[in-house]
Amino acid sequence: MRRTAQAPAPAPAFEERSERDRLRTEFTFELPRGYVDESGTVHRAGVMRLATARDELVPLRDDRVRENAAYLSVVLIARVVTRLGTVDDIHPGIIEDLFASDLAFLQDFYRRINAEGHTRAAVTCPSCQEEFAVDLAGGRLGES
Repeated sequence: MRRTAQAPAPAPAFEERSERDRLRTEFTFELPRGYVDESGTVHRAGVMRLATARDELVPLRDDRVRENAAYLSVVLIARVVTRLGTVDDIHPGIIEDLFASDLAFLQDFYRRINAEGHTRAAVTCPSCQEEFAVDLAGGRLGES
């Protein structure tokens, strides 16, 4: 009995990648209070992208950061927030004008997406003590 070798099936020219295989690089968020622009408009919804090594290194050369190490987070957040409401020219001056609670939110959000790889936070209900996860990228806490 003679066997003939069969050629392997050709690989598809383009394979679609599943959603699970794609790297998510942008994350939406909603600020607790919101950025108030010069006209009084409040901007709460925004987008933050994953940080690169350059994003973390470049601010270290900034004179404002050299003079005050606490300013590092302002410069860093300004580099990775790509949109805030209708504002898409995000710079340190805009981040400086945020309420302290919004800056704290963005610092935590940055840490979650860059270090932990997700936007979920473990919380405990103060009434029943049940533990569950909340996605910080969704709406503001306490709203549905």
